[in-house]
Amino acid sequence: MNTQLHFPSPPACPARVARRPACVHPCAAPVACATLRARKADRGDPIPTTEPLKRPRRAPRKIKPAAAPVAEVTFEPLKTERLTLRPLKPDDAESMHRLINDWEVTRTLAEVPYPYPRSLADEWIETTIEELAAGDAWHLAITGHEGEREMLIGVVGLRLDKSGRTGRLGYWVGRAYWRHGVATEAAKRLTSWAFANLPLDLITAEVTEGNEPSRAVLRRIGFRQVGIGMRASVTTGQEHMVTVFEATRDDVFGRIEPPKPEPAPPADDAKPMLLVVACALVDIDQRVLLARRPEGKKMAGLWEFPGGKIRPGETPEAALIRELKEEIGIDVAATCLAPFAFASHDYGTFHLLMPLFICRRWKGTPTPLENQTLTWVRATKLTDYEMPPADKPLIPLLRDFL
Repeated sequence: MNTQLHFPSPPACPARVARRPACVHPCAAPVACATLRARKADRGDPIPTTEPLKRPRRAPRKIKPAAAPVAEVTFEPLKTERLTLRPLKPDDAESMHRLINDWEVTRTLAEVPYPYPRSLADEWIETTIEELAAGDAWHLAITGHEGEREMLIGVVGLRLDKSGRTGRLGYWVGRAYWRHGVATEAAKRLTSWAFANLPLDLITAEVTEGNEPSRAVLRRIGFRQVGIGMRASVTTGQEHMVTVFEATRDDVFGRIEPPKPEPAPPADDAKPMLLVVACALVDIDQRVLLARRPEGKKMAGLWEFPGGKIRPGETPEAALIRELKEEIGIDVAATCLAPFAFASHDYGTFHLLMPLFICRRWKGTPTPLENQTLTWVRATKLTDYEMPPADKPLIPLLRDFL
């Protein structure tokens, strides 16, 4: 038997807005801010959403005899410790409209209008029933109980792409129920169900800039940040930045650990391994960006490719996206990073391994944010700049490529 929820009853209408981002997921609204991964966005694929959108106006058609009612699709509600996730039904429209017709909720949902028309709730719920019957998407009401009364708290959803191998996750929660762990509990349950019951390789999601609670939700349930992109918002009428996340079955359920081998004696010449990542940013004039290390840092005065250390658990791409943002203030999508070469160098007390990526597309103007000096250099002039020993072998390769 589920533990009952004891949440305050939601306000009859949105009162004064509290400055707290909605526990809503990325970019696509009421629900699925399911993401288009950065790599799909670059190809221009349409943004799939599970949010209530108005249907396009259709031309008048002749009235046909009423068809036999469609048999109700059986979907066993998903249970958690406190919540029940069940298909939406027409009776939910009034409660759903009361929750979503709130600027603090809709402002993080890219394709949800505000104010939200009451009739749109009816239309969207009807669409979710049809999509569930077709096996295209699962939009579920997040419900709890106060005493014997069921309460609608929010919506969580998953939409499949055309291949059926990738799902797009999204969720939103009414403002009265924030900070109760509802989004985490619901998103984790649906994600686990999807990987266990659907032939999925990947589930993606997007989070609008500034929506830190939603980022935290995704990280808690096993999602990894893989890129950054821009999306147009119906809600605000402007473009906004989104962070792209994804998760595999292993991310959600964990990987099978191989047997631990017998510990081998350390080699006499064993040295610590330092793993860093760097990027050759190339502009339209085929020039490469170099950064000179500032005073106070090791190897100060030497020129290098922007980048930095890879943190534990980070991929080279994720680390590079983070470093480029922190060091020179630009946003790069993972799909715009092309692996090019790597450097391996013994610095005496440690060994450095450095993958080098090439990037031709980014957002923003490179700006020195850590007191370094930046300059654009033609490939034929790269040897004129003094660089760390590990970087030097990469110059001939880069010069020949460009």
